[in-house]
Amino acid sequence: MHELNRSWRGKNRPTDVLAFSQREGAGAAPVGLLGDVVISVDTARRQASDLGHSLAAEGDRLLVHGLLHLLGYDHERSAPEARRMQRKERALLRILEA
Repeated sequence: MHELNRSWRGKNRPTDVLAFSQREGAGAAPVGLLGDVVISVDTARRQASDLGHSLAAEGDRLLVHGLLHLLGYDHERSAPEARRMQRKERALLRILEA
């Protein structure tokens, strides 16, 4: 994940989840295919332990986070965008928990 983050985002550090859109650039994917979400299972396991919930719950959280990025949400753009993404993330996780 560290290498992917450095290569694709220019951030020289590991991360928990990356989203790669297939809707951008030449040769974009067919309609309906958003892209790829890559999750660091080791990081997810560590975060789950730190937060006191299961690896499955952390995996769900990271998958939803990555999916929202593929849908155009971006918490790094501004504080209002971060709040908007966080609200959507919580709403989707509540649906998954039901």
